[in-house]
Amino acid sequence: MDRIYEQTMLFDFYGELLTQHQRGVYEDAVYNDMSLGEIAEEYGISRQGVHDLIRRCDRILQNYESKLHLVERFVRARETVGEIERLAGEDGSADPGERMRRIRKLAGELLEEL
Repeated sequence: MDRIYEQTMLFDFYGELLTQHQRGVYEDAVYNDMSLGEIAEEYGISRQGVHDLIRRCDRILQNYESKLHLVERFVRARETVGEIERLAGEDGSADPGERMRRIRKLAGELLEEL
């Protein structure tokens, strides 16, 4: 997973578990693409402080993911739904009964995951 995508996914799932200050700094860095200097000026802290806080937030968010696996489960569920959509949209060349069995199997796996 590319770093920015991973950071945004982790923040989307676990960002509310950060303090308000951590959320603000991390959001400015990741979503608003602000420089360390811009963030430091906005919050009245040093550039090094901003850098350290972003790294700390990365570790905190990764720690939540390593315990809860919500992002991993979401990505798998999205891939499964994509496969179901692909199967449902296939033309008549494939055996319809086999397609429906595969769709039911994928839907069952998805429900188990949830």
